[in-house]
Amino acid sequence: QVQLRESGGGSVQAGESLRLSCAAPPRTVMWYTMGWFRQAPGKEREFVAAISRVGSSAYNEDSVKGRFTISRDTAKSLVYLQMNSLKPEDTAVYYCAAAQPGSPSREPRSYDHWGQGTQVTVSS
Repeated sequence: QVQLRESGGGSVQAGESLRLSCAAPPRTVMWYTMGWFRQAPGKEREFVAAISRVGSSAYNEDSVKGRFTISRDTAKSLVYLQMNSLKPEDTAVYYCAAAQPGSPSREPRSYDHWGQGTQVTVSS
């Protein structure tokens, strides 16, 4: 089982920024497709962003495009989600996930490994 650990969540005001980090084994960060999902209370888990091992990325255009950026630091074995211009509707538990190498997938079922999540709360 691949261990993923998210960090960086917290409570912020609307318009502020946060950077989430996902720590994973070096081979996972280097070879797997890495994704971020989020789940708000009473809602289904939602795709946020993903990045393939060759660096191609995908975003949930409707909700985060232009505000969030996914990146990967293979030297540190970390995957980041930079979140700018946060809105109250971004409030959720954010999960890091890893999928077998391939194009960035938006489907939770494509991901084999999940972290425990980190809470992000944005107040107006």
